[in-house]
Amino acid sequence: MVKVHGRCNLACRYCYLYEGPDHTWRDRPAAAPPAVLDRTAARIAEHAATHRLGSVALVLHGGEPLLAGPGRLAALTDAVRDRVPAGCTVRATVQTNATLLTDTGIATLAGHGIRVGISLDGGLAAHNTLRTDHAGRPSWPAASRGARLLADRHPGAYAGILTVVDPRTDPVEMYESLLALRPPALDLLLPHGNWSSPPPGLPAPAGPGPGRPTPYGDWLCAVFDRWWPAPRRETRVRLFEECVALLLGLPAATESLGLDPLNAVVVETDGSIEQVDSLKSAYDGAAATGLDVFHHTFDEALRHPGVAARQAGAAALAADCRACPLLTVCGGGHYAHRYRAENGFGNPSVYCADLERLIRHIAARLAEATAGGPP
Repeated sequence: MVKVHGRCNLACRYCYLYEGPDHTWRDRPAAAPPAVLDRTAARIAEHAATHRLGSVALVLHGGEPLLAGPGRLAALTDAVRDRVPAGCTVRATVQTNATLLTDTGIATLAGHGIRVGISLDGGLAAHNTLRTDHAGRPSWPAASRGARLLADRHPGAYAGILTVVDPRTDPVEMYESLLALRPPALDLLLPHGNWSSPPPGLPAPAGPGPGRPTPYGDWLCAVFDRWWPAPRRETRVRLFEECVALLLGLPAATESLGLDPLNAVVVETDGSIEQVDSLKSAYDGAAATGLDVFHHTFDEALRHPGVAARQAGAAALAADCRACPLLTVCGGGHYAHRYRAENGFGNPSVYCADLERLIRHIAARLAEATAGGPP
């Protein structure tokens, strides 16, 4: 993930990056200078050559990456493709709030093989009231216009929509409102909370246990029951597909489920190499490694203790997780959601009960389907 721009044109009131405990963004340049982008392209190519990679995923991120302009995003992507070894495919995606999407801009991105992912809180204005600009004006008119422009005129460049689960919303209404924007895929993400800073609607008891409420699990189960029996697959829902795959013993890769090792790093606008942004929801400086693209390789980042801890699979999990029958599917949940100020990340996820609710529900529906019962 490359932070081509470290600021955002929105001021979403729940943002874990700019409203959370981490303040490192304040001392970094707003946009990544050309020297940082050039050196980053060289480091990516170096890593691909060293490990003879057949493909590389390049995520153009922010802040709001389109503040850097489509041309700069295209130039970076071209530079990476030009430098990686022959036969190595670069799968490039930009993640945007959609407010700055224009027909010309999308055409530029698509012409350089960059797919566009959109972040929204839902498919209706009422779902997006917390996504305002810095003057407090709603972002929905511009965001919805950008999303529809992408779906109508450039469907081949449409990567999908990322939405953070809000259990206060009606789950089926939310899902169907997003379907109206015709995304090829949906990412339903749990809000970045932890034991010391619980997500909305969850208390902060001593730990997971019987009787703990499952508002997020209930919400996701309702969406699954709308998605699963549909006569045709209206869109992919990554969380559900990964859960089904893991229940069937198939490999799956998501930060939220499973035991696959983390395979991503972030390059910040000043060239710093960091762990993934979600860690910034835990405490100030949680994602830092002390490394940068000018002096260090990505292999050195992989050897960093924080990254290595996320490569250790079940061995790095809390004892309760290792003893759980859902271990290979849940995988302990998202790493950032395990944090507690007293003992770090050696805990079950703050969403432990919600994940159990969802996984057992999907397992039951899958068992019905494979036994010839109702879908």
